[in-house]
Amino acid sequence: MKDKTMPADEAVARLSSGMTLGIGGWGSRRKPMALVRALLRSGITDLTVVSYGGPDVGMLAAAGRIRKLVTAFVTLDSIPLEPHYRAARERGAFELTEIDEAMFLWGLRAAANRLPFLPVRAGFGSDVMRVNPGLRTVTSPYEDGETFVAVPALRMDAALVHVNRADRSGNGQYLGPDPYFDDLFCAAADTAYVSCERVVETAELTKQGPPQTLLIRRHTVTGVVEAPNGAHFTSCAPDYGRDEAFQKRYATTPWPEFEAGFLAGDEQTYQAAVREQTYQAAVREQTRQAAVREQTYQAAVREGT
Repeated sequence: MKDKTMPADEAVARLSSGMTLGIGGWGSRRKPMALVRALLRSGITDLTVVSYGGPDVGMLAAAGRIRKLVTAFVTLDSIPLEPHYRAARERGAFELTEIDEAMFLWGLRAAANRLPFLPVRAGFGSDVMRVNPGLRTVTSPYEDGETFVAVPALRMDAALVHVNRADRSGNGQYLGPDPYFDDLFCAAADTAYVSCERVVETAELTKQGPPQTLLIRRHTVTGVVEAPNGAHFTSCAPDYGRDEAFQKRYATTPWPEFEAGFLAGDEQTYQAAVREQTYQAAVREQTRQAAVREQTYQAAVREGT
């Protein structure tokens, strides 16, 4: 079988400005951040981004790479509204199509099955129809005569997703509690690039978990990128959780400062900067704890005298 492995920069080199780009994961969970960082290092811009949004959207929005965003939300989970996305949206930096989570899912399913739309009940009784005047309805041709929202297919030129394990042919495996919809992103796109924590032999995949964890099929995958810690700072359970301290720093740091501090170099430079910050944070915490212990000791001495 074909070996589809490649570096992140090569995967991004196959993309181009003006594309419709899907990004898998969910909020601040299992996002293909190494691929997003590679995208930020490129000159690619004017993108239509389709995503259950998290810091992927926030970074691309802050960097001015998004022309249009199709999403159900943009969140950091523990921080409800992604701040860099919010700032970009408030200054009118891009066009927004906002639909609810169920409509988004059925848009992915329609695209994955090469259908123009799928009928759903979601959307009625909310402002979704008002803020998206381009949405249409369809009436059942059967005796029930029910009216549905006709959710258009979310077709994409390319998709980026991240999983725990993959083989060289493009079979992708998740080991965490939720598959999200990464398989649909890959099936809905003309090309798909899967980053993973570790590339393993195909036989190893079934040793890691049951067959239903083999989420992504090789026939939907164009390239495989081995990217340890590649979802950072989002979670990639069970390999690691969300780096809440780093996420907080990202959320509270002005974008130009964050970009200069963490995104000016390559992926190795980024990971080294993360390790250094983690070390410095640990040193500060040890110093704080030592000071607390000393204060407690001094208070006990005073009490004893």
